[in-house]
Amino acid sequence: MKPIFASRSALLAIAFFFITPLYAESVFPGANEQSPSRSEYFSWINNTNEGTTTPHTMTNLAFFEWLRNEYGMQLDIYAFDAGAIDGKRWYGSMQSDRFKQQFPDGFDPIYRYAKSIDTRLGIWGGPDGFGITSESEKRRTDMMVSLCEDYEFALFKFDAVAGQLRDEKQTAFANMMTQCRQASPDLILLNHRLNLGDEGKPHATTFLWEGKETYIDVHLANDFPAPHNRAGALARGLPPNLSRLTEDHGVCLSSALDYWDDELVLQAFNRALILSPQIYCNPWFLRDDEYPKLARIFNLAEQYKDILINGTVLPESQYGPNAVSRGDTNTRLVTLRNLNWEPRTYTLNLSNDIGLDSQRYNVKRLHPGEEFIGSFVHGEKVDIRVEPFRSALVLIDTHQEFNVEGVTYDIIRDVQDQPLEILLRGTYGQKTAIQLLNTNNQFRSATIDGQNADQLLKGDSYSLQFSGSPLQHPTNRYLGELSPVVLPKDAETLYEATIYSANNNALETRSIERSGISKVQAVTAARKAFFEQTAFVERGVWDKYLFDNDRDSAFFRMSRWNYNWNKTPSPAIAAGALRLDFGRIMEIDSIMLESSQGLAMEPLKEAEGVIGEVSTDLIHWTEVRFLSAAKMQIDMPQKGFPVRYFRLAEAPQWLSEAYPVKAGKRLALKKPKASNLFGHYANMQFEQAWHNTFKLDEIAPDSYLSIGIEGNYGNEGVYAAIKVDGQYVGAPSRAPDYPANAWEFQVIKAKGNYTYYVPLNPDWTGKTIDVTVLGRIKASYKNNIVPRVWLNRKPLPLDTKTLLLERSNITYNTEFNHTNRAD
Repeated sequence: MKPIFASRSALLAIAFFFITPLYAESVFPGANEQSPSRSEYFSWINNTNEGTTTPHTMTNLAFFEWLRNEYGMQLDIYAFDAGAIDGKRWYGSMQSDRFKQQFPDGFDPIYRYAKSIDTRLGIWGGPDGFGITSESEKRRTDMMVSLCEDYEFALFKFDAVAGQLRDEKQTAFANMMTQCRQASPDLILLNHRLNLGDEGKPHATTFLWEGKETYIDVHLANDFPAPHNRAGALARGLPPNLSRLTEDHGVCLSSALDYWDDELVLQAFNRALILSPQIYCNPWFLRDDEYPKLARIFNLAEQYKDILINGTVLPESQYGPNAVSRGDTNTRLVTLRNLNWEPRTYTLNLSNDIGLDSQRYNVKRLHPGEEFIGSFVHGEKVDIRVEPFRSALVLIDTHQEFNVEGVTYDIIRDVQDQPLEILLRGTYGQKTAIQLLNTNNQFRSATIDGQNADQLLKGDSYSLQFSGSPLQHPTNRYLGELSPVVLPKDAETLYEATIYSANNNALETRSIERSGISKVQAVTAARKAFFEQTAFVERGVWDKYLFDNDRDSAFFRMSRWNYNWNKTPSPAIAAGALRLDFGRIMEIDSIMLESSQGLAMEPLKEAEGVIGEVSTDLIHWTEVRFLSAAKMQIDMPQKGFPVRYFRLAEAPQWLSEAYPVKAGKRLALKKPKASNLFGHYANMQFEQAWHNTFKLDEIAPDSYLSIGIEGNYGNEGVYAAIKVDGQYVGAPSRAPDYPANAWEFQVIKAKGNYTYYVPLNPDWTGKTIDVTVLGRIKASYKNNIVPRVWLNRKPLPLDTKTLLLERSNITYNTEFNHTNRAD
């Protein structure tokens, strides 16, 4: 948006000289409590303070373009986070060499691309940067105004990380913001921990609620046992007086991704702040099957944004903690949550209790899984079941909208001029009859898994039979408490089983491991842009750099952040042991560790003897001795010695390569692993244990054990593992998560209330499962520790069928392939 008059800046400057004492009373800060929400993505943790680049940003925007084309998802604002112009403790310029290196053509190409998909830009920065002269003040003001005049910026996120606003610059700040809003009247200003003073504060749209960021297991973590890592996020309350002009920092999609949708539903429909749905980091880390859900939440928020502005808190005694009803007398969206291990049923009173007038209503659950519940009259009551540690979104509406009756389902694709694609979700052996409600002649044909189902369009029912035999037991249930026992003789193997199943990689790499390979080009490209950015590689936060045959990459134990646990210089536990897992038993002659001299080798010293250990089964360990050096050759007791595992009590700070050798040749590895922060068993000082044993006569796919250990026992005070018919099985994940070599900031140092997660194999049905928790030196906490175990299952459908409804009066490309559509 170009200025109307070339001299407008000068005219405004003169005007401000005369009206400054009066301006605060008439400031409109870009939005008010009745302004509809705007969806936003911001790039924090996709890049850190080094900033992003044009190619990286364009790749990210291509991802959102794919979501728009594929699923109809509209992103309103894409915001650059730190490092684009300003950075930590400094103020930048679009004329600087640094900016020009990152954005050789300025913001022009990014602006054009974003505008083509109806997305506006925003930016992170600081409130000052005005310098000490009138000239420097004008340069800063002109630059910020140009973002709005030339690029239609919709958001400024001003953060104390860049610096506070000097008192004497409050007027300059107010003048700058006033000029910016001449070009972008709806410009949102986020106040992140700033003191803007009496003149500056009226220009801020929001404040950071609770001063809290939401990076899971880094800035926001569980403080109670739970079946997933986002329970702490689901437990967040409501802003004061349901104020929408606050910012809750959105939903972080970078770590511990399971149940992200439950958190986003609360962010978008429960709090429904001015920025919602709001996400950040790396949404391209989700599984391919999760993108329809992401788009559906955004699309529903867009559909109902005009009525989400009005909210009422519902009584906790009837509706549970922090339940909210939003909407008008014809339509209400009710958000519920369950923060317990057992399912909860809440009874909705379809009356003025939740904001309804006297009419007939259709009730539908929108999350988790969509289900038409039925039609009811004003004053009737409806039971809504909410699963453990989940949220729910319920729509009560007078409109006769399209629905599928008789089954739970997910809207996969609802885009104009394309077939409506619906995933029907069933349990094993489920039989049901479905009907389509309120089709209004908008479809010309129907198929289910490719079979003709046109009878649905005539109002007739269609019988569904899902595969498998019905389950006999709930897939989420309590299995029992663990009892105190003497420390078992195999405690070392139990501990090592869990440690070797886990890792110390950056949390982002754990997310990719969880989600698997994507078949979508836009997703793959965005992931590649993240993991191959120079800053990520140079931080050495991924064990794969040890095995890539590239001496320029490395795996670092020297984190940027100091855990200060046992006074170690890094986030290591009990000095931090180096562990290698070659993925299978191999007959080898030696192991090579390549480092460099000096600090990289610490705590090892040049030419000193070092003792390591090798094993094939984590039970029997063989000592191996070698001399420390930049290249360490660890000879086995004999040629062709069988080895899978290697451990060293103290990990070098920096290693570039680790590999086994036989007959002078480096052996290829398929799935190697390494860790460098967990303690050696000899240094852990376990003194106590708890145990339970049971058999499961039914294990559904995607089931897992949640071993919740209630109590305050200190950071890394307990560990858990299991045995299945005597075979050792570790817990590869935990809440809060295991220590990591940090990409952005360290994993939280929780003092207790851990939950360990062990995936279950259906082949273990009927086998003896022994669960053991090991406790460390704090024996005084013994009576304070209560370990329990639950059976849980990830919220994935047991069986599915695809309903495809072709729209009337539309010609389709029969070669349409939605999976590769955006490639």
